[in-house]
Amino acid sequence: MKTFIQPIGFVFLFFLVSSCAKNPVTGKRDLMLMSEGQEVAMGKQSDPEIVKFFGIYDDKNLQKFIEEKGQQMAAVSHRKNLTYEFKIVDSPVVNAFAVPGGYVYFTRGIMAHFNNEAEFAGVLGHEIGHITARHSAKQYSNAMLAQIGLVAGTVLSPEFAQFADLAQSGIGLLFLKFGRDAESQSDKLGVEYSTKINYDAHEMSGFFETLERLQGQSGEEVPDFLSTHPNPADRQAKVSKLADDWKRKTKASSLNVNRNSYLKMIDGIVYGDDPKQGFIEQNVFYHPVLKFQFDIPQQWAVQNTPEQVQMASKDNKAMMILTLAPAGSLESAADAVLKNYQLTVVDSRKGTLNGQPLIAMIADQNLEEQGSIRTLIYVIQNAKNNYALIGVSSASLFDNYAPVFKGSMETFKTLTDDEKINRQPERIRIKTVQQNGTLAQALKNLGAPEKRLEELSILNGMQLTDKVEKGMLIKTINR
Repeated sequence: MKTFIQPIGFVFLFFLVSSCAKNPVTGKRDLMLMSEGQEVAMGKQSDPEIVKFFGIYDDKNLQKFIEEKGQQMAAVSHRKNLTYEFKIVDSPVVNAFAVPGGYVYFTRGIMAHFNNEAEFAGVLGHEIGHITARHSAKQYSNAMLAQIGLVAGTVLSPEFAQFADLAQSGIGLLFLKFGRDAESQSDKLGVEYSTKINYDAHEMSGFFETLERLQGQSGEEVPDFLSTHPNPADRQAKVSKLADDWKRKTKASSLNVNRNSYLKMIDGIVYGDDPKQGFIEQNVFYHPVLKFQFDIPQQWAVQNTPEQVQMASKDNKAMMILTLAPAGSLESAADAVLKNYQLTVVDSRKGTLNGQPLIAMIADQNLEEQGSIRTLIYVIQNAKNNYALIGVSSASLFDNYAPVFKGSMETFKTLTDDEKINRQPERIRIKTVQQNGTLAQALKNLGAPEKRLEELSILNGMQLTDKVEKGMLIKTINR
């Protein structure tokens, strides 16, 4: 046994040593099981999936802005050789993220919450820092070594991942969590890169407070670049000191903030959910463009994407999705759904639902390790489109959830309410303060409702008691 173990140990040691690569930022050697070429290939594969999942926000000026600033910053980064792409995706969630190989994404939600170009530049540098320091590649390598894979978690049990479409490589990368050291390193790089393109990195530390207030208001999970830092105040102090250090290093006499130019640029940006993508009101999901509606199961979590509507029970033991089924006959669409999810029909019937042609099926999928999954599927023809409503649970719990699935699915019908069809999104509107006073007074003078004052103060990166002066620009919200 001894003579057998020694060669194997030597081979493994050689494998580890040969897998070490110099980190472009630190100059030290890191254990990497992914080459730069593989990083680039992963980014190229992931980008179309991410764009398809979120959609691109339709604003040419904003897209031009992020591309120009991104390329300017990439040119001063530690990995100038990569081909970078920068995009604003159509999501109300306040977040920014990067995937290996040079792909960086900002949501319209985070763009709406910046109050100057310097805040944006700091977060942009942070995300480029994840790429230049190879953080995703390192996470991938650690996962491979631990034999846990790169499959992303969802709000659902793992056996439902294929139905949620979140475990594929591109979207899965967005669920990787970086450790505190990686986030701190990206903070440092964000300060360095933004200062090098002449922005005041002190503004980056102020934006952390906005993120912290957002979390406190909504109770929702914060973006990755905040979530691994339990002490925002300490983080702000460190970033502020780094900003001082880099200002001295670059010998800059003055650094840009560019508040008014940024606010004017985002005037009119969609804020919150965009009704044309579908919206929920009093537990009913409405889609004004495709003109359908259906009831959401009570107290279920909902995630709406351009690809599908995903719903999950509070106990994470059941889920539903609504998605477009392939065009053509209802029969061919039903067959395609079964084939796509590798399901075997247990029972099937044809009929109508609220005047719409329907095929209803119960179908199973056997998972060797987790046991059987059972689904209730309604394939519905509405106007020119076929839709699939799929309820999923374990076979053992299916009878418990079937009435919930059925109760929701049978409310699917054509949307005819003109008010819902013509619903307009809320948008950021930039207004000029008319007289000296507090932010609260200025917002009230501009017609802001009392119940939204705190929300607006966070959006403006200020406290309601902060002083504002006549002629100052601030954000408001209206349709």
